[in-house]
Amino acid sequence: MMSGSKKDFIVMKKLYIAGLILLAFTTSLFSQDKQRLVTLEGYLTTLQSAMFDSISGPVVFENILHNRLNFKGYLNKNITLSIEFRNRLFTGDMARTGNSYSDMIGKDQGWVDMSWNMLNESSFFLNTSVDRMWVDFNYDKVQVRIGRQRINWGQTLVWNPNDIFNTYSFFDFDYTERPGSDAIRFQYYPSYSSALEFAVKGDNEDDITVAGLYRFNKWGYDIQLLAGYSNSTDIVAGAGWSGSVGSISFRGEGSWFHQLKNYSDTTGIAIVTAGIDKVFENNSMIQFQIMYCNHPMVLDNFSGFYNGNLSAKDLAFSRFSTFGQFSWAASPLLNIGISAMWLPDLKGYFAGPSVDWSMAENVDMSVIWQHFNSIIGITKTRVNLAFLRFKYSF
Repeated sequence: MMSGSKKDFIVMKKLYIAGLILLAFTTSLFSQDKQRLVTLEGYLTTLQSAMFDSISGPVVFENILHNRLNFKGYLNKNITLSIEFRNRLFTGDMARTGNSYSDMIGKDQGWVDMSWNMLNESSFFLNTSVDRMWVDFNYDKVQVRIGRQRINWGQTLVWNPNDIFNTYSFFDFDYTERPGSDAIRFQYYPSYSSALEFAVKGDNEDDITVAGLYRFNKWGYDIQLLAGYSNSTDIVAGAGWSGSVGSISFRGEGSWFHQLKNYSDTTGIAIVTAGIDKVFENNSMIQFQIMYCNHPMVLDNFSGFYNGNLSAKDLAFSRFSTFGQFSWAASPLLNIGISAMWLPDLKGYFAGPSVDWSMAENVDMSVIWQHFNSIIGITKTRVNLAFLRFKYSF
């Protein structure tokens, strides 16, 4: 028998979707602005990958045909609607491993399940997922957004312990939009350089994250302070900044997590990171970032590097982690880059060169290699991932 509370959650989730649709319909009817506008943007990519530990060993091939569609409706100057989704067709060796892989891809981490495996055959499967669906109201200094959205509180470029609503993996380069949250977000702008925010998020485990943030400008730096309750388990407090020292950008952020239950019997987790980046006159850019965590997450399998289910307190796999990246726009059509990461506790590192070439208007090609070498558990792990991507944007 289903409990009353469980039934209530299911009803609330249905009302959540129905409410957004009804709100969009009614606001369009009562809009006083006759000039309404709907826009459509997106892209189509094909991503071929090969995974192997050495050239002489076995190779696992996969292809993902990915179509993204972004719809946005401007009902009037105060109300905006958005729905964005992606369709991905998976073929290759991974798709033939069974339903465990397709089930993992099809799992929705949001409060409402908006991911569906439309086709699931022995050699391929097709997934459709909605990762943005919101209604935005803005008036004067107030903005309220309801629905699936991205709440980006991070200040640094690789690891973001302040990003408590939707953490992402640096290695998942093909998901440029990054995950969203089923949330209600309130923003108030007292001045052009300050903001007050409050947000509430639910996930597929019916856990709640609720937090507030205050951002202001002081000494030429954008500074933020945040506090709240994360994933129905932890009290969280944090701070971040971004500014510059001369011609060098200087950013950083840190968060402290402590379980509310058995508060006095548990130890808090602190994650602090800072980084610099600089753009040179020859169209090159260099970036460096370091992170410290007093209780890093224990990594027991390689998929943890790509796991999109991690929270902000699970970003670190080593007490100290360092990252560096160099990129150079060799020409307006060609960009070359290389990045590296050092994880001392895993006795490991990551290295990743890349080449991006603009083949024609709205058509790009990328060649990317990711090399991982570390000790996971007690096993020496070496993984190479090679990618070839073609992308058409519209």
